[in-house]
Amino acid sequence: MNTPPLFGFTVTKKLGNAVVRNKIRRRLKSAVANVAPTLAMPGCDYVIVARRAALAMPFPELQKDVTDAIASVNRRLERQSRETKR
Repeated sequence: MNTPPLFGFTVTKKLGNAVVRNKIRRRLKSAVANVAPTLAMPGCDYVIVARRAALAMPFPELQKDVTDAIASVNRRLERQSRETKR
């Protein structure tokens, strides 16, 4: 049985106080919610490490960065899967 993909978010205290960290986390969660249904691989766990830029960047750009990051991880997973099958 394939389980749905899981996402974890790491937003450290270095990024700001609780209000700032929560805003960054909410923006990242929203971006992931928009792209994950089409890109995320079932059964995979993803960890998003927040950066300060996520606070101020325009949402479409943030969403594109999240899309690119998930696609990059998926390519790496597929490459590893092919290598282990050999």
